[in-house]
Formats: sequence, C-alpha cells, structure tokens
Amino acid sequence: MQTAYLALGSNLGDRLHILRGGRSALHDADGVRVEAASAIYETEPVGGPAGQGPYLNAVLRVETSLSPRQLLALCQQVEERFGRQRDTRWGARTLDVDILVYGDVVVQAPDLVLPHPRLHERPFVLVPLLDVEADPARLAQAVAPGPLSATLCCTAGVRRTSFEW
Repeated sequence: MQTAYLALGSNLGDRLHILRGGRSALHDADGVRVEAASAIYETEPVGGPAGQGPYLNAVLRVETSLSPRQLLALCQQVEERFGRQRDTRWGARTLDVDILVYGDVVVQAPDLVLPHPRLHERPFVLVPLLDVEADPARLAQAVAPGPLSATLCCTAGVRRTSFEW
C-alpha cells in the first residue's frame, strides 16, 4: 500500500454534494481507502476564464494498492461520473480530482507529473493538505522547489467552511 494525497475541487452544480460523492466514490473503489479528509474550504478561482463561481476544495489522504497511472485513471473516471467536461483549460468544473503526491514517487510524463507541478503555488490545496498531513518537513519535500513558508503566508483567500463531510 502507498500513501497518496488527492485534491478535490468543485465550482459547478451542488458543489458540496459533488465533493461528498467524489469522496465516497474514491473510498468505495477497489484498491483505495480514504484515511483522512481535510475540512472543506471555499476559494475564488485561480486562473482560467473570468466569471467562474467560487470553488469548494478539500484534500484526501488515501492508502492505495493502485499504481500512479491506475489511480489517475480512477480519478478521471470519478470526475466523469460527476459530469466533468474538459472543454476549457482551468475552466469551471463539476469535479476536479488531482493526485498531489504519491508516496515518494516522481513521474515526469505528458499525462502525469508527480508530485503535482503547481502544488507549491496553490494555497487552496496546501492549506487543506496540512489538515491531513501535519508534518511540514514531509510536505516541504513534496512541494519543492517552491518555498512552503512563502506560499502559506498568502492564504487570505482560503476560507474554511462549516460544511461537514
């Protein structure tokens, strides 16, 4: 079994229902067990087309027997199950599921990069990641080359919600 961290985000439809459904679908999948879930955060969109609504974001810590590519395929299947359309880069979406970190594995391929290449630039992912992985040294290794402390000082737009899983 390998520990992996998955980011979930939604800014279309019933965002909370979709995040809950995505978590359940991942947990129910063969070869994946959700060990911990962050709080649910709300953030404004970063990049992408103007006019998008705010996102709900969360991070899951999972144990998996799937390979990184198998886990990617599962994440994409779960996204599709909840109506994900891949029309516009960084556009609005019903559900986005990204692999942030997969153990100590490093992958550099056109369709999969691990750790996630923009993890260190995204407080909307780093803040919930700290909910499920409290060891900053472990996170610092995963988010290199970005300075973790510099990223975490700029978290004003990341609002913890009172939503429950």
